[in-house]
Amino acid sequence: MKNFNVKLYVLAPITLLVVLLLWFLPSTAFGIDGLTVVQQRTIAIFAYAALMWMFEIIPAWATSVTTIVFLLLAVSNKGFVTAETNIDPETGEKVVTYLQGTVVDFKAIMASFADPIIMLFLGGFVLAITASKVGLDIVLARVMLKPFGTNPKWVLLGFLTLISVMSMFMSNTATAAMMLAFLAPVLRTLPADGGGRVSLAMAIPIAANIGGLGTPIGTPPNAIAIGQLAGMDINIGFGAWMIRFVPVVIVMILFAWWLLMFLFPFKAKDVKIVIEPSEHHKMDWQFWVVTITFLATILLWMTGEITHLNSNVVALIPFAVFALLGIFKRDDFAKIDWHVLWMVAGGFAIGTALNKTGLAAALVEAIPFGSWSAIAVLIIAGLLGWLLSNFIANSSAANLLVPILAVVGTAMSEQLGAFGGVTTLLVCVAASTSFAMLLPISTPPNAIACSTGLIKTNEMAKVGLIVGLIGIAISYAVLLIFPF
Repeated sequence: MKNFNVKLYVLAPITLLVVLLLWFLPSTAFGIDGLTVVQQRTIAIFAYAALMWMFEIIPAWATSVTTIVFLLLAVSNKGFVTAETNIDPETGEKVVTYLQGTVVDFKAIMASFADPIIMLFLGGFVLAITASKVGLDIVLARVMLKPFGTNPKWVLLGFLTLISVMSMFMSNTATAAMMLAFLAPVLRTLPADGGGRVSLAMAIPIAANIGGLGTPIGTPPNAIAIGQLAGMDINIGFGAWMIRFVPVVIVMILFAWWLLMFLFPFKAKDVKIVIEPSEHHKMDWQFWVVTITFLATILLWMTGEITHLNSNVVALIPFAVFALLGIFKRDDFAKIDWHVLWMVAGGFAIGTALNKTGLAAALVEAIPFGSWSAIAVLIIAGLLGWLLSNFIANSSAANLLVPILAVVGTAMSEQLGAFGGVTTLLVCVAASTSFAMLLPISTPPNAIACSTGLIKTNEMAKVGLIVGLIGIAISYAVLLIFPF
């Protein structure tokens, strides 16, 4: 029994059984009016991806690749779908009708491999590789962590603080990609078998996701909720938002600090994080080119509202500079974590299928918000936003939920009045999406942290579940006590 493989002989058959059950059940069993064959297939493939990622039966990137192929075969216009072609009597053009429901353009699924966020990942990896190549990562780590001393627990708090503050004003993905550049020299100072390395790697997604909650521009769902409310003549100022949510960020960062040290303690009390200057690197022209480009990239990321340059576009600028000047060479491509890019692409493909087939909207509309009490609507809406954002982009989840809940909130204005009205409802949903960090594909910072190779999916799920639910509860408490 020593060689009994639980994943192969127990979890894999369970996953297969669940997927087949969802695939072949009568559509009426789901309780969703008008559920199409394509949407039911999407549910089955979604379950396959979620269970495979959760159980780690095969590597996460392999799950993503197979998920994309299944989607192409089962729900795309170039897959196994039935269609009939007719001639439009007015225009004379061919009209293709898919008999099994709305399908997804196969190009949209394949575009997951080249999503703008993938390009940001690529740019972030190039920054990290070149920074390490010229020794800039060591310089950055020494400068940025100096105020926090050499005690690992204070260095961990320093990581959480720096990342969360940066994420308030720039893309959380860009922040995570930047911090990856000087994580490596810090990790090299710690024992390979200690939990401290996991704590430091996990600090990246936790702080990046939570930090975005602190300002209206920190993450797209904040702006989506504020924009929807503005259209209803309800205006939330920058300061009013920060007064409520910066304290939430502070409390959650302190809680995450304690949780990480409790779950993944540093191996020895007397270990110190001392980053020695590199003797193998010189401050030559390449060092200064990388340094200037690195700082310019950060500046452009932070001033996107002014320059109108998208963070994904900015991420490719250093790639172009380093390639042009020969600093990033052909051999350096081997250092890019391609498996992470493929893993993230699978998450994007699932999100595309959920939205394009109309399944996500159908699931939300199937929820009888109107028959529930105000407090039930608040809680379920927040949990739904959190759950959806673990599998699709938080901006997509917010774009899907906020307009629907705005209508629900307006219709229930009297019942919600005691809790802050529709404003509390929409802001709660936006806040909940920031705490979605269960899986490597839940957010780009999660995937970046997984690229270190230090974090297991079940460890990320455990931390993500605890931090997520506690964070949602605190956000709700703040909004109920201090409504807008």
